[in-house]
Amino acid sequence: KETQSLFTPVTVYSLLACAAQKCSGTDRWVLVWLFYDAIVHITFECEGPFVYMSLVGTVATSRQYFWKEYGKLLTVVLDGILALVLVYAIVKDKHYRHFVQITLCVCELYGGWMTFCPDWLAGSPNLNTNHWLYLWIYLVFFNGVWVVVPGLLLWQSWLSLKRLHPSYQASKKQK
Repeated sequence: KETQSLFTPVTVYSLLACAAQKCSGTDRWVLVWLFYDAIVHITFECEGPFVYMSLVGTVATSRQYFWKEYGKLLTVVLDGILALVLVYAIVKDKHYRHFVQITLCVCELYGGWMTFCPDWLAGSPNLNTNHWLYLWIYLVFFNGVWVVVPGLLLWQSWLSLKRLHPSYQASKKQK
């Protein structure tokens, strides 16, 4: 008997469509990013492969670099969960949305820095930067996305908190 996957493409598209109905245009794009981010963290990096390797082999003997290196960081476990919590906070318009958004963005930036920058600063002994595909597509583009998007989301949170400050100050003076 074949087991059916919980997250099929139809399921993901349906969740995105339902979640995006009540959100602004910007938040719709943020939700798309967050679902993608959660799927990448849960399946490619640590949580999914770690559980799989624990059941059918050993993590130490795995030759899958893409999650083995990321798996050394605590942020890998947190990022997928935080992305899903943030989806919920956006869809339900929760008060803690920007707290979670800032936390997730800082974790993403920290994880990217700790994964690639120390090796890059040491002359890339463990990173294959000799081929243009590995350097510009894998390292710069795909990992750059995890710098640009969290940076933009941090900026969005900053602007949102900045807009709230005058109304908070006004209500404080009235008391």
